[in-house]
Amino acid sequence: MTLTETVVKNIIIKLIKGQDYRIEVVTLIDAEFLQYAIDFFRKVVDAKLKSQDVTIDWYKKELLNPELPTTDIAINSGLNMKTIENMYNSRSRAIVLEASAEHYETLYNAINSLVESGSDMTITLTIKLGKVSVDLDLNESLIVINTLAVKRAALRGGLWSTAGKRVEKSLMLTLCKLFGVTDKYYKTKILDKEVDPAIGFEREVDFYLLNPLIKEEHKCEVKLMGKGNPESADAVIARGSKVFVADKLSPTNKTQLSSLDVEWVELRSADGYKRFFTILKNLNIPATEHYGNIDDRLEEIFVDIFE
Repeated sequence: MTLTETVVKNIIIKLIKGQDYRIEVVTLIDAEFLQYAIDFFRKVVDAKLKSQDVTIDWYKKELLNPELPTTDIAINSGLNMKTIENMYNSRSRAIVLEASAEHYETLYNAINSLVESGSDMTITLTIKLGKVSVDLDLNESLIVINTLAVKRAALRGGLWSTAGKRVEKSLMLTLCKLFGVTDKYYKTKILDKEVDPAIGFEREVDFYLLNPLIKEEHKCEVKLMGKGNPESADAVIARGSKVFVADKLSPTNKTQLSSLDVEWVELRSADGYKRFFTILKNLNIPATEHYGNIDDRLEEIFVDIFE
């Protein structure tokens, strides 16, 4: 799963303009989830039609089939891969199969107890695909609803994390080009070469502002967070960052960063991006102040960065 270039561009535009970018990620989560829900319902219909001779075990037989991809098995059991890894310090196939089977049984028993406790509620979930339809009783419906909830949570966590990583380098390049910084004065360094298949690129990207004349190298860090706590500044300085670019910063964040001699940019403040020009001057990085239409300039930069 990757963020499209269009979404990345829209996030950067909103950040530069001091607007909230989160609707872009939320919209992507909605689109991914709704497509997953449709595909999952198709699988549910197919699975139940194949197993008319069994009870709730049709779900376990078909949707926890050991031949399925481990990510699918985990989600269908009501878990996600990150939870399994945190619990068992492993995401090997054997561990996923064991954890999924155990959790499904626990979930199934919990639902059974709830239903048998005398609940007077009746739910029948009917799924129709063309001329074919299947009915799910209360037990089955709750299992399906739980699976969709787990998937939504997994998508949400993964896409918010991916957004920060995917936007980081492009945002820093945009800021540099907006103020006329040539590639002689910046570089990126990949620290972790392991490619995350869910993202499609390296996990950690560090961006550096350079002054080759005096051999200075300044690490830059981007955090698309809301107003953070004071400890966030400690984390920045612990990683040796000289420049911190954030969506929002609390007054405490700003005070602590300044006291630690860390240059910072709060994009959500009025014309917040312009503070980056001041930082460039403070670090003796050749730059020119931006004038003119910001939208036109961003489109020019995006052509250079993305095409």
